[in-house]
Order: sequence, then C-alpha cells, then structure tokens
Amino acid sequence: MPVSEGLNFALMLAESGIIDSAVHEVMVRPQLLMAAEASPGVKTAMKNQIMKWRGQMLKKTTKGTVVEQFSDEINLYQQVCTWNQEYFFTHSEQIVKQLEGQSAFYFKAKSLLAKEQNKHNPMFQRFFCDKWYEYLAHALREAQESEVEEQKDQLLKDLYQRIETMKKMAAVTDAGDASKAGRLWDMAQAKLTKTDVDVMKKIAAFLKKNNGLQDIAEKLGRMANEVDDPNKERVKAEQMKLVEEISDNVTDDIVGIHESDDLTKLLPNEAMFLAYPELEVIFYKHLADKRLMNYRMQGTQRKLRKVKSFQRQTKQVDQPKGPFIVCIDASGSMSGYPENCAKALAYGLMQIALVEERDCFVIMFSTQKITYELTKQDGLHEVVNFLSYSFHGGTDLGPVLDQSIDLMADGKYKNADLVVLSDFIAPSQPEAMQARVQKLKQQKNRFHAVNLSKYGNPQLLELFDHCWSYHPSTLTQLGRLFNCVKCWFFKCWCFK
Repeated sequence: MPVSEGLNFALMLAESGIIDSAVHEVMVRPQLLMAAEASPGVKTAMKNQIMKWRGQMLKKTTKGTVVEQFSDEINLYQQVCTWNQEYFFTHSEQIVKQLEGQSAFYFKAKSLLAKEQNKHNPMFQRFFCDKWYEYLAHALREAQESEVEEQKDQLLKDLYQRIETMKKMAAVTDAGDASKAGRLWDMAQAKLTKTDVDVMKKIAAFLKKNNGLQDIAEKLGRMANEVDDPNKERVKAEQMKLVEEISDNVTDDIVGIHESDDLTKLLPNEAMFLAYPELEVIFYKHLADKRLMNYRMQGTQRKLRKVKSFQRQTKQVDQPKGPFIVCIDASGSMSGYPENCAKALAYGLMQIALVEERDCFVIMFSTQKITYELTKQDGLHEVVNFLSYSFHGGTDLGPVLDQSIDLMADGKYKNADLVVLSDFIAPSQPEAMQARVQKLKQQKNRFHAVNLSKYGNPQLLELFDHCWSYHPSTLTQLGRLFNCVKCWFFKCWCFK
C-alpha cells in the first residue's frame, strides 16, 4: 500500500472525532458518575484509565490498523488514479471484477461504467476516482466506528467490574482513601466472590485486633526513609573555623636574629651607637634603612577563617523505595495462631505498599516455594489465593533466601525490604549465604526477621538487620478467646 495514501486515511480517521465521542459517552454513564462522586480517589483512577484507553486507540488508529484491512482496495485505487484515460477505459471491466465482493463501491462503479455516455467524457475518470474515494472513506469510518464500539464495550465491562470489586473492598479496607484508591483500582481487575471477601475480612479483623503486628508493619514501611546513604548525604560546605597559624608578630620564642626597624626587639649592642654623638647618625641611618639588628620572634596565633569541607546533611535523603519481599514459613509448625499472624502482617505490608506506590511479593516456603505478586493487575486474586493457603510441610529457609537474593541483585529491587516471617526453628545458614547477604546490605537493601516463636535459633537471627519477636503468651490468647465468647453469649442473651 502506498505510504502517503495510507497515512492520509489514518490521519483522517484519527482526526474524525470518533474516539473523543466514545470517551464522552463513557464518562457520562450514570454508574460511572455515581462511583466517581462517591470517592475522589476512584474518580482520579477511573479518569486515568479512560484517558489511557483514549491514547491507545489514537495510537492504534495512527498506525493504520483499520486502514490495513482495506490495503488491497487502496492499492487498486492508487493505481487507477495514475492511469491515463485510454488505459482506464480499456481496463474498466477488470476494475469492477476486482471490486466485486470486496468493496462497497462495487455497485456504484458498475452503474457508472454501464452508462455509454460516460465513456466519451474526458472528466469521467476523475469523477469515478472521486466517488470511489468517498465510498472508501465512508467504509473506513464505519470500520473504525465498529472497532471503537467494540473496544468501548470492553472498556465499560472492565470499568463496571472494577467498580463492583471496589464496593466489595470497601468492607475490607479504606478503598476511598486517595492514597490507596489508585493502586486498588489497578488491582481490581479480578472478580471477587463473597467467599473471597470473607477471607480478607477475617484477616483484616485479625490485624486490627493485634496492634503489635500493625506496629511492626508500620515500622517496616518507615525504614526505607531512614536509609543512610553517605554518597548522597555528603555535600561541600563552608564554615568559620579557628585555625592556628605561625606568625612573627607573636613573641612566644626567640628563633634567631635579623635586620629590621623594630625598637622593641633591638639587640643591646645596637644601642651603643647612641652613647656617642659622633655615631648617633649611624644609628638613625640603620633605623631608616631597617638594618638594625633585631631578635627574630615566632609563635602561633588563632584566627577565624572560612574552611571548605564535606559534611553530612542534617535531613534524610529521599531514596526511591524498593518493593517488599515477604518470605513466609508455611511449615506445619506455623499452623494455627502463627499462620494467622504471618498472613495478617503480609496483608498489612500490602496496604502500606499501596500507599507508598511500592510492589509487594510474597514467597511461601516449606518443602516447596510458591510466589504471589500482590500488587499486580489482578493482585486481589493473588491476595485471596495467598490468604486461603494452608500451611504444611517442613522448614527449608535456604532455597527461599537464594531466590530472594537473586531478585534483589537486580537494580529494580534497590532499597528493598526482605521480611522473613517464621518460627526460625531451623539450622544456621552457611558462610557463603551470609556473605551474599552482607553484599546486598551494602547496596542499601534491608533484611528483617519477625520471629513468631520463643524457640527461634539465635545464630540464624543474627543474619538479619532487625528482628522482632511476636509470640503473645497463651494466657493472653485465652483472654481474647474468653472476651469473644462473652460477647457472643451477651448477643444471644439479648435476642431472647
């Protein structure tokens, strides 16, 4: 297909206003307007998605995706326009045959060529090509309208699905929070069932009851801002400083004799010239010429001077925050209360990642490894799968640390937080593993451990920068259970 003609048709479609009309139709839908008014965060996220769709459609149109469907007809049209009159009338029947079943211009072209008087009109070829162009442009517009309508229906279906998911998420988290809404909207592509929502409600309620887990999650989120980067913090600055300098004007020590005119440091034998009137004139001549013998005095004095030096800034340096990599021990010894703690803490870290525009990965490890990316497009589906997973098997920390270290070696994971949730009832790691961890620590990556048992291996915990122990006593857990039973009994008694 000729590049110039195809480009002309593509630009004509891009400037036709069909896409902008579709965008306007989408944005005035009552369901979308109601959802936008209910939450400013959802409104912004929804508008961004619609504008992104508009850009994709314009790019697709400019590339000539629709025009490519008519490439054969456009090629034929371009050739016919360049023919001379005699050649055109000789091959007119072939043109009609090629258009049959392929072009909307077929019947019009056939009727025009059927009229005998047109064959003797020198302007007929130009008229024929102009009519063909009109039919071709009309067919292109119809094809684009059909494609835009199909894409618009898919967009509306996706928007309605996300709105429905956001409504369900409102019962689990603050979906209307502008700081979370954008990422939640991106993750809301997954369709949630009532069972899925109930699973997240259960974990969210558990996290809310256990304030200690929420505190740990918040501290982990703040640590990316507290990173110490000497390369970025040291800046060149000037300051006033007392400096000791050697000076001849300070009379600390006699270091020699020299010629000068200082009478306070005059040698005694120079004063002998003043004892005789005949020699007095020599004394004054030596004084005028600064040739009197003087003691050379020297000492140190302190002066305020501007000194340039590299100093640390008083405020923290803003660093790009890397993702959370949460490694959870899914062994049988973690089942029960530790399992709920691990899931709740990972859920809390996911919420922090949403606010701070960070990614959040969860790696379950026991005798096998399962990876979940909680903040991707269908991340809510991943969250439900992770929260529904049952813990079983044994503890094997080595392979999951290998996988995590391989991930963090990539530049994408700079300033990342690796969080291991386990009972740490496992052997210590070999020296080679410890060396790899130390190398990553120098690249501003942090290693954290949350010990959910009283019997964790102390030597294994030394591998991490920060360690938290969270294992409420059995008495505390029984107290919470008693309160729940008491509330349930009170409610039952009230309904009688």
